[in-house]
Amino acid sequence: MRVDLRKSLFILPNLFTLSSVFCGSYAVMVCSESRGDEESFLKASLLILYAMFFDTVDGRVARLTRTQSAFGVQLDSLSDVVSFGIAPAVLVYRWSLSSLGLMGVATAFAFVACGAVRLARFNVLMMDDDGAPKKPGKYIMGLPIPAAAGTLISIVVASHTVQGPFPGSPVVIVGIMLALSAFMVSRVRFRSFKDMKISWRTFTLIGLTLGVGTTLAIRFHLSFALSWLLSSYVAIGVLEALLHSSRKRIGRRPKQIETLPTPPPQ
Repeated sequence: MRVDLRKSLFILPNLFTLSSVFCGSYAVMVCSESRGDEESFLKASLLILYAMFFDTVDGRVARLTRTQSAFGVQLDSLSDVVSFGIAPAVLVYRWSLSSLGLMGVATAFAFVACGAVRLARFNVLMMDDDGAPKKPGKYIMGLPIPAAAGTLISIVVASHTVQGPFPGSPVVIVGIMLALSAFMVSRVRFRSFKDMKISWRTFTLIGLTLGVGTTLAIRFHLSFALSWLLSSYVAIGVLEALLHSSRKRIGRRPKQIETLPTPPPQ
């Protein structure tokens, strides 16, 4: 029996995607069985971080083996809903929002719903008319759901590190989750870091961001650096969107035509 190695390679990236689903599902189980202890929340947070690792690897493996497919794109999106939508929402609800009752439930659901809408829109925009996946561009519309989930997870881990609740929680957490949900379904363009040209401005901005992140990781904890990096990613996307919008408004202004005054009749 002959084995087609080319067809077998399609299984490899999907295995990494399913590994991400396993981590996300396991994180939900850990949160469901926990009795509000910080160790369970930390364990669930680490599982979601592992899911991020597998989610990053599967796309690179698919590109290296040239096994990108429409099936892989759909499976990856379903995986993201579980690992970066449901799992973080359940974790943050059990960690902070459960005391708010219906408001906490609505906030957690809004995060999952906006993440699902964002992924569905991404799939539509990334497909050709024949159903084949397009090549990723320089920008993507809406905040990626892994970045939104990573922001929440870094807050949970940072709170565990300082052995105290996040300042102002759970009301502050509600504001953060709703803001992240809005960014996911917004039309704000965030960088995908594909085909990025390194200029002196880009180099300075990246160097400054990484320098501050490294300082936070050394002096405090890695979770603080992760929070800073993800917050900077969101802030840069919003700032670029505001600059782009202001330039478009300036370009649409009608130019005033200076006319010479008509000389009086003689």
